[in-house]
Amino acid sequence: MDADFTPEQHEIRRTLHTLLTRRCGPDEVKAAVRTAEGYDQPLWRQLAKELGLPGLALPEAYGGVGCGPAELALACEETGRALLPSPLLATAALAAPLLLALGTEPQKHRYLPRLARGELTATLAVAGTALALALGLTGDNADGAWAGGGRAGGVQARQADGEWRLYGEAAQVLDGHRADLLLVAAHTGGFTRSRVRLFLVRGDADGLHRARQTTLDETRSQGKVQLREVVGELMGDAEPVPALAATGRTAAAALAAEAVGAAAHVLERTVAYVKEREQFGRPIGSFQAVKHRLADRYVQVQAARSAAYYAAWDPDAGGLALAQALEALRSAAAEAIQLHGGIGFTWEHEAHLYFKRASSDELLFGPVPLLRARAADRAGLFGPPRMPETAATRAQPVVR
Repeated sequence: MDADFTPEQHEIRRTLHTLLTRRCGPDEVKAAVRTAEGYDQPLWRQLAKELGLPGLALPEAYGGVGCGPAELALACEETGRALLPSPLLATAALAAPLLLALGTEPQKHRYLPRLARGELTATLAVAGTALALALGLTGDNADGAWAGGGRAGGVQARQADGEWRLYGEAAQVLDGHRADLLLVAAHTGGFTRSRVRLFLVRGDADGLHRARQTTLDETRSQGKVQLREVVGELMGDAEPVPALAATGRTAAAALAAEAVGAAAHVLERTVAYVKEREQFGRPIGSFQAVKHRLADRYVQVQAARSAAYYAAWDPDAGGLALAQALEALRSAAAEAIQLHGGIGFTWEHEAHLYFKRASSDELLFGPVPLLRARAADRAGLFGPPRMPETAATRAQPVVR
């Protein structure tokens, strides 16, 4: 296997790095997250038009660039360095792959080209706070219990007058307050024959009520979504659980690369600062204790980068790479706050933004121990490997 990146992949990273360095500094990030949308719309349109960022991993047949998870991961590494507030994760890493895997051909041709051009944004809406479980990152998602149960809670779907109508609530939806298209996980069939299905709901649908939530990390905006007899469009007839798990693995690889980019940037800023800050007449970076601490963080970040790159090549390693990357980001951000001294604790400095990103992502997609436990379970580290459960395997009788 050739582990080096191609010239085209290096060009994607270089171009995106140059653009974000010019357009997405700490002040610009803070200004963007305080807008009604929560991100810089002109910058997002520029990224879509010049780089095709939303459709980077989509096939050319549906208006995408035709690249794969590796290119998306490289792009996410650069957006992570800048803490870019954007619909990229929800649209390109969650919604678009699910629509590509489960949507009908008319649905794909209707929505994917517009997503690829940046004309539409999309997200995945899951009941409660079970996004990580729904994606199979922290446990087995086959039973559908993460969707709120069939009797009450979560989102229910029923057919009436030839239409699917959805009723319920999802409280923690990435970009839920602003996405133009929602992929909603809902229970069908009542309690005794409950089955989780995915539905397409337009952002302007009647009966859809949305509100932006106050979050720890403002750069990762979330919304509360309420559905009151909202008309939804069923996404094909395939079992959605395997597709959700596959999407979770590729999304974890992208998230790992994003966290590595953020950790590398905050570590670079800290190393530069300790060379300038003086105590007792000498830079604090010359003290052996400081050198050892930063050397440990450097090794941790490089190990996380290796894991993230491997996961971009083999998404099955995405969960473990994400655990490594989130831990590296949290440690690097904590060191940045401490070694910057008093200024590191202020709102004016950017160090707290990176620490909040690490903490928020671990709440959304972790925690780290569960990510590692799930990876060990799937690999059979402490027993036989857990095979993914499908509708066919659940129908088989157990023979004893």
